Amino acid sequence: MASENSPLLAYRLLGEEGVSFPANGAGGPGGAPARKLSTFLGVVVPTVLSMFSIVVFLRIGFVVGHAGLLQALAMLLVAYVILALTVLSVCAIATNGAVRGGGAYFMISRTLGPEVGGSIGLMFYLANVCGCAVSLLGLVEAILDVFGADASGSSGLRVLPQGYGWSLLYGSLLLGLVGGVCTLGAGLYARASFLTFLLVSGSLASVLVSFVAVGPRDIPLAPRPGPNGSSLPPQVGHFTGFNSSTLKANLDAGYAKDYTTGAMMTFASVFAVLFNGCTGIMAGANMSGELKDPSRAIPLGTIVAVAYTFFIYILLFFLSSFTCDRVLLQEDYGFFRAISLWPPLVLVGIYATSLSASMSSLIGASRILHALAQDDLFGVVLAPAKVVSRGGNPWGAVLYSWGLVQLVLLAGKLNTLAAVVTVFYLVAYAAVDLSCLSLEWASAPNFRPTFNLFSWHTCLLGVASCLLMMFLISPGAAGGSLLLMGLLSALLTARGGPSSWGYVSQALLFHQVRKYLLRLDVRKDHVKFWRPQLLLLVGNPRGTLPLLRLANQLKKGGLYVLGHVTLGDLDSLPSDPVQPQYGAWLSLVDRAQVKAFVDLTLSPSVRQGAQHLLRISGLGGMKPNTLVLGFYDDAAPQDHFLTDPAFSEPADGTQEAGAPALSTLFPPPRAPGSPRALSPQDYVATVADALKMNKNVVLARACGALPPERLSRGSGGTSQLHHVDVWPLNLLRPRGGPGYVDVCGLFLLQMATILGMVPAWHSARLRIFLCLGPREAPGAAEGRLRALLSQLRIRAEVREVVWGEGAASEEPEEEEEGDFVNGRRGDAEAEALACSANALVRAQQGRGRGGPGGPEEGDGEVGPTTALTFLYLPRPPADSARYLRYLALLEILSRDLGPTLLIHGVTPVTCTDL
Repeated sequence: MASENSPLLAYRLLGEEGVSFPANGAGGPGGAPARKLSTFLGVVVPTVLSMFSIVVFLRIGFVVGHAGLLQALAMLLVAYVILALTVLSVCAIATNGAVRGGGAYFMISRTLGPEVGGSIGLMFYLANVCGCAVSLLGLVEAILDVFGADASGSSGLRVLPQGYGWSLLYGSLLLGLVGGVCTLGAGLYARASFLTFLLVSGSLASVLVSFVAVGPRDIPLAPRPGPNGSSLPPQVGHFTGFNSSTLKANLDAGYAKDYTTGAMMTFASVFAVLFNGCTGIMAGANMSGELKDPSRAIPLGTIVAVAYTFFIYILLFFLSSFTCDRVLLQEDYGFFRAISLWPPLVLVGIYATSLSASMSSLIGASRILHALAQDDLFGVVLAPAKVVSRGGNPWGAVLYSWGLVQLVLLAGKLNTLAAVVTVFYLVAYAAVDLSCLSLEWASAPNFRPTFNLFSWHTCLLGVASCLLMMFLISPGAAGGSLLLMGLLSALLTARGGPSSWGYVSQALLFHQVRKYLLRLDVRKDHVKFWRPQLLLLVGNPRGTLPLLRLANQLKKGGLYVLGHVTLGDLDSLPSDPVQPQYGAWLSLVDRAQVKAFVDLTLSPSVRQGAQHLLRISGLGGMKPNTLVLGFYDDAAPQDHFLTDPAFSEPADGTQEAGAPALSTLFPPPRAPGSPRALSPQDYVATVADALKMNKNVVLARACGALPPERLSRGSGGTSQLHHVDVWPLNLLRPRGGPGYVDVCGLFLLQMATILGMVPAWHSARLRIFLCLGPREAPGAAEGRLRALLSQLRIRAEVREVVWGEGAASEEPEEEEEGDFVNGRRGDAEAEALACSANALVRAQQGRGRGGPGGPEEGDGEVGPTTALTFLYLPRPPADSARYLRYLALLEILSRDLGPTLLIHGVTPVTCTDL
């Protein structure tokens, strides 16, 4: 079992002191990144700053003023419950093994696979890119509100010109500053983030102190435009200090129009704004490649950051409700400046949070992009992002992301971008929850996270809550994001991704299959639910491709196993030669597009190997009940790999690099006259062994002559009509009467009917030939057969043929079935009987649609040809000395009949009950 990163290879345990980690981060040709960030600097600081952003300074009054304290607390609680559920999943995955660079993308892709992980990783990257642009646009707006030449209000230095071009210039300059910090590496980013954290903390501390230290005051508000373009009378907000009446007035909701947009606020709209500002829990996880111990730092730092920000938000909600009236809260979202002991410090906090959020988004985006580029999921499009410095800093990914952010700044649609960013974040959060849920449900032994404060209930609730929030915030963006994820997943599926990561879907399938296999009780089998479960023994697949596809059509949703016996003795070999062959056989199954399992064995003889496969193939209630063999004759084997389009090697060089051609994995077909691995004696003995094990047997002859359209996966639409002929009587032991309805005859009817259910065979006509004895009146047996076919719901044309004129009518009915070969007849008589039967079958094949008494007799048209013939396979004789004679008679019987299946059924397979 190959794995991307073996746990034993992750540590140098021999010959060195201590434990040395591998280069798990964003490494490259330039060297591995230095893992030097601590939990505080690498996780706590960026997560706190991302979760605060500009909301903590400019949207506290908006939330409390419209929703009231009670609903605001409820919103905050719900928002943090949703975030906490995702944090629990992040902690579980992060503590289950070594976490490399890429953060959430790495966690998702290594769990859900490259298709889902790559699509969500790209969306998460775009979310960070747009998030950086949103933070920069918000910072530009905050600066222009104070320093803009056209800004309204009575305070501030009006020195900065305004307009789209000027806003783009200011945003580009700030992006240059942010990009410069991120390009110089994670160390400088950590120091800059820490400085920003100190500024924000000092600003928040001054606000908290101001709530207590500042006395009651009236705060004049900027005049608002009226309905007809005139200005409304100026309003005054009141800072009352701690006052129970103020608190009581602010408890209930009082939704009104937002003075910045003119839209009427509701619970959903206010909640969306609050939640937008809290989505930053992955900021620390994005730095996983630079953390000293990401498996410890990510869960600890994220939990601390979430708890800290929750406490600050709760405190600010209470203080605002106690001290500010609703007019102030609803009409001045930046009231912190008006009540602050030193207003410039609040401006410093606003600018610092916006700048830090943009830095966090840009450096997080670059790490995600570098991980995507290293995994080579999107080809040359992301090739520049692989470039790293000598110290391991992915400056190529930073510049790539800087360019995309610059493009987003050109759009300048702040409100639209904010909703899309939040929805993309929520998609990533839902994917992390889904990853943890999948790992928990799969019950894989290697999923043993050291963080245990989670369950599948929390994961499932996290997925549901993230999806609900997506559609609550922006239904259009939510639907578009899911559509984009589907398109990207389809693209990555078409390109093909690495298979060494491990797919949790395989673990989930294993878990569910095992559970339901245990419930599949063979003691509850019933004939009306019978289906063929085939074991096809294949020597060399080059010569058996048509039979391989025909058996796939005959299985009718049942088990289908390709069995192969490698000759040898394990005692005399250094290693098992069978295991390396599985890859080639599985590639064969994929290329032939058949739904089959592969079972290989090593045995001194083919017969013994066939016995092994008949006994041990399958599991529980899914075990083969029918053995399928190619016919043993002297026909030269054909190499169907040379003529089948599915096995022709691509001429344009699109074959996967390093993968050998499938034609080189199997030896050329056996040359005519060369020795065989299976003797004719052992071939018949294998048939006898299968019947002794109560297995049905199918011998397939001349399947290479089957019409190609009948083996296709399509509907088989063709202008050429075909017949499928069924002879449900042992032609080598003719005896009139009702013997055609024995178990074996009914098995032939069932198999032919199953083949007719396949789309490629829908247009073929089923014909059943009823053999009459020399003294049996025509019509009576046909009526009984038609009644039986009606009960079995089989639509077929019934034809009567006279057979057995030379048979001894006094032949005892209880003669042992196997004694027909040399029992009461000599060799010459048995051969004559087989030749006569063969001639009868060929004659009926050539009569086509205009047979005697047929509706089109004498019309001169050429009737449909017989595409496949089903013949009754007699049981091999009890005396093994007669095996060669038995095989010779089968060869005479089926000679020149075209594609033929000789079938012997031993189990009842038809039912007339409901």
